[in-house]
Amino acid sequence: MKFLKYIIVGFIFGIVLTKSEAVSWYRIYEMFHFQSFHMYGIIGVAVLTGTIGIQIIKRFQVKDIKGNPIVIADKEPGSARYWIGGLLFGLGWALVGACPGPIFILLGAGIFPVFFILIGALLGTFLYGVLKNKLPH
Repeated sequence: MKFLKYIIVGFIFGIVLTKSEAVSWYRIYEMFHFQSFHMYGIIGVAVLTGTIGIQIIKRFQVKDIKGNPIVIADKEPGSARYWIGGLLFGLGWALVGACPGPIFILLGAGIFPVFFILIGALLGTFLYGVLKNKLPH
């Protein structure tokens, strides 16, 4: 019962993503062909919201729900892992037309072939865990 608030927020988030067409394969296709601003606008709003939220947390030393300070560690120097990871993530996103969050939304909407994408995402995550120590970090 204590996780009910997270389930409700998840449902609302899923509804918002569905209604904004952020989980639409066609919208993702348009984005990767630079034919529409729709998805770039959604991503831009998310980045702006995250940036403002992080700045509020850092400047006002916001505490979590239990009263502990929220500490956001600085990123380690080096950009190769971000470029490689971003390219792999973007390639997978472009190939299947869904990033990790919308996979569950699409399953909830009854688009069951997305189950194969979920299996691929889980296998990729497992493979990363196995190879993590051998990859550039």
